Amino acid sequence: MKFEGEYLDNDRHGKGKEYGLLNALTSELLFEGEYFHGKKWNGKGYNYDGDLIFELRNGCGKVKEYGMYNRLIFEGEYLNGERHGEGKEYRYDFYGDFLAFKGEYLNGIRKGKGKEYYKNGKIYFEGEYLNGIRWSVKGYNYDGSLEFELINGAGKVKEYNKNGKLEYEGEYLNGERNGRGKEYYEHGNLEYEGGYLNGRRYGKGKEYNEDGQLEYEEEYLNGRRYGKGKYYYYYKGKLSSFFEGEYLNGKALNGKWFNHLGHLESELINGCGMIKEYDYDGKLKFEGEYVNGKRHGKGKEYYNEGKLKFEGEFVNGDRNGKGVVYYYNKNGELDSSFEVEYLNGKRLKGKVNGKEYFYGRLIFEGEYLNGEKHGKVIHYKKSGKKYFEEYFNRKKVK
Repeated sequence: MKFEGEYLDNDRHGKGKEYGLLNALTSELLFEGEYFHGKKWNGKGYNYDGDLIFELRNGCGKVKEYGMYNRLIFEGEYLNGERHGEGKEYRYDFYGDFLAFKGEYLNGIRKGKGKEYYKNGKIYFEGEYLNGIRWSVKGYNYDGSLEFELINGAGKVKEYNKNGKLEYEGEYLNGERNGRGKEYYEHGNLEYEGGYLNGRRYGKGKEYNEDGQLEYEEEYLNGRRYGKGKYYYYYKGKLSSFFEGEYLNGKALNGKWFNHLGHLESELINGCGMIKEYDYDGKLKFEGEYVNGKRHGKGKEYYNEGKLKFEGEFVNGDRNGKGVVYYYNKNGELDSSFEVEYLNGKRLKGKVNGKEYFYGRLIFEGEYLNGEKHGKVIHYKKSGKKYFEEYFNRKKVK
């Protein structure tokens, strides 16, 4: 969505226009009028065809809300600029739209009687909602059979996605995930098992990758890895390395990295330190400095054969600044090495300064401009003697 208009205390307030994205190139006017402390107040709403579909007066009236690509996401009543009274919510995917919820709203959130639906049109939940959460409801399977019942927001539940695939099973309290539970991937493999608090992962738990391998175990806070933890890194299905230590807001903070054989390789202190990364065969692929859990500072990257690939500067995990790249011939001998420059992982310039080799023997070194020989260069003969030349835009200067 795109907005043009007036603001007050960072909220839309005063005259404004709201546009929706129709496709990658086109946006259409969806609402034009006055806003009051971030809420649509007086004005007219349009669909993506430009047809007038509703009008608001002092934040009241029947409305339709559209999302991206002309998709209806809500229709119902507004009071004081918020959803209020009877209304319907819609969801959509690549295959089409479907009714997701029908029921009552108060001050913009679900409150009162309501029903949620699967994509096939069968009821998912029905009952009473309180402050936007399921409170006293019955839950049904994708085939319509009764699965469970929540009383005053508490009980054991199963949550399914719109296609009827199990997403969560476990305990509810106050209408949210609280207690022990399990989450699942779309294809059915276990993704997480452990504790929850107010709908988020909390306390002890375990994460698994999509192949069913243990990826992380120990503590969570507010849905993120926090405190003591162990992280396992896999490459092509095999354990490559693992970390054991402390996490803060989901990032490794203090601890030690080990290779797949359990040998200590590096240590992090406050998210910083010298690190070694390995592939699934235990071969070194990076060594260098880490800051806040990412490559940052000087570092080296290696080919699978253990030969140096790049050495230079990194910032926030990406190559940044000047560095040197290395190339090898089919016999594994150094073929060339060039000084290059990067910004956010992308190469900015061609060769800056470099050396070229022939079966491991140095034959040339000099300067480049935009990838071409430029400036003074040195050629080396097989005997070891050298001679100097000068180039300008690739052409030799006599």
